[in-house]
Amino acid sequence: MILIGKKPLGIEDVWNVAVKKEKVELSEESVGAIKKSRNRVKKFLNSDLATYGVNTGFGDFSNIKISREKLKTLQKNLILSHAVGVGDYFSDEIVRAIMLLRINALAIGYSGITLKAVKTLLKMLNKNVIPLVPEKGSVGASGDLAPLAHIVLVMMGEGEARYKNKVMSGREALKKADIEPHQLLAKEGLALINGTQVMTGVGTIAFRKARNLSLISDIITAVSYDSLMATDRNLDERIHNLRPHNGQINTADNLLRLYKNSEIRESHYNCGNVQDAYSLRTVPQVHGASKDTLRYVESVLETEINSVTDNPLIFENGAISGGNFHGQPVALAMDHAKIAVAELGNISERRINRLLHPAYNNDLPAFLIEKGGLNSGFMIPQYVAASLVSENKVLSHPASVDSISTSAGKEDHVSMGTISARQFSEIVDNVYNIYAIEMLAAVQGIDFFKPLKPGDGSRVVYDIVRKSIKFLDKDRWFKKDIDKAYGIIKDDSFIRKVEKSVGDLRF
Repeated sequence: MILIGKKPLGIEDVWNVAVKKEKVELSEESVGAIKKSRNRVKKFLNSDLATYGVNTGFGDFSNIKISREKLKTLQKNLILSHAVGVGDYFSDEIVRAIMLLRINALAIGYSGITLKAVKTLLKMLNKNVIPLVPEKGSVGASGDLAPLAHIVLVMMGEGEARYKNKVMSGREALKKADIEPHQLLAKEGLALINGTQVMTGVGTIAFRKARNLSLISDIITAVSYDSLMATDRNLDERIHNLRPHNGQINTADNLLRLYKNSEIRESHYNCGNVQDAYSLRTVPQVHGASKDTLRYVESVLETEINSVTDNPLIFENGAISGGNFHGQPVALAMDHAKIAVAELGNISERRINRLLHPAYNNDLPAFLIEKGGLNSGFMIPQYVAASLVSENKVLSHPASVDSISTSAGKEDHVSMGTISARQFSEIVDNVYNIYAIEMLAAVQGIDFFKPLKPGDGSRVVYDIVRKSIKFLDKDRWFKKDIDKAYGIIKDDSFIRKVEKSVGDLRF
């Protein structure tokens, strides 16, 4: 059970609610903060003072005051007019993350929303009523307006939702889940859609996968070290202590433990090879830099998860319009994250190439297949990895450097942070597939060194893979193998099984 308001939410909390469907409750502190904030809004309404988002229009219409009898219509119209997203729908886990983050932000108590509205959203999350939220349509500046509006539509009994694996109207989904639709009151529509929770939700789920991927990259590289008979001289801690970036030191330490007790390495220890190609020799520097970048991204996300990002903010002496809805902090972090993870894919594809290329590797058959010519072996999986690497280069272009003026120039600088987050998520998935291919190729290579045994970490990986994917002795439909390998490394248990042998790996 996650208790909102007792302590800041962390990445793992979001993952547990979004993916593992852990239940959520409001703490007494949160309930009190929400009520206090709403009472302040009531005072503003009684004073009849023009207050943005409470009794005025929105955006460039902010100078138009709305009469008290039309405030409910104002809020409803806001949601209907803003729920205009397009494209494919976000996954259920992403929508759950968004809903959790919106609840958390509202519960801090500066948004002026009613407790009933927050509880409606909370019930939807706990009963797994999932609004259908299109991925595209947010510029990431005045909050993630369009996608968040699709969530609020369902709260109102409008729009569409998925409930018990069936798509239906929002009203029907609420009825089946025994949740009463909520009629929006003054300020509530804006409070619910004016925030960065979509880009942050997408980014948080993608980050959790990327953090695991940064450890998986070390694990699978160690298998490639065995298959390519790499030296371990480059892992000497004296080298890395002279350039003490945390990620570099941690990666070298991980690889030393993963590569430990390799009989394949011992068999060529005095072969005279003192330098390997950069895709092997500089792994601590490359993987490490990505880890350091991801740690920065983690700090930004954890701050944003626990921030109030709507507008105006409700303080004791009045409502203040500011710019916390602007997604620039998240946008820049997502663009950094895209590059960091894409680089993990770049260096992996180069190791795949070395495993297959006869000019680079005399110890393994060309394309890791006997009877080459009749069989193509791993030739085309490397093409796939190269394709994904190239696609990642396009996706890595920073979305945050772009801006388009909206709302008749009132909102004349935007972050495009939700685009950055979506691209980050796509890159992460591409790189998981690249590492699935590297793992298959590296495990195939180990088979050619039998009876010599690989390092401690590689042995665990080899056993896991060979339980469900057999040695490639002749061409077969290989996609199933890649899909199985992808499933193996996406499972959290993969890292845990390796760590049982080599100790906890360092991020």
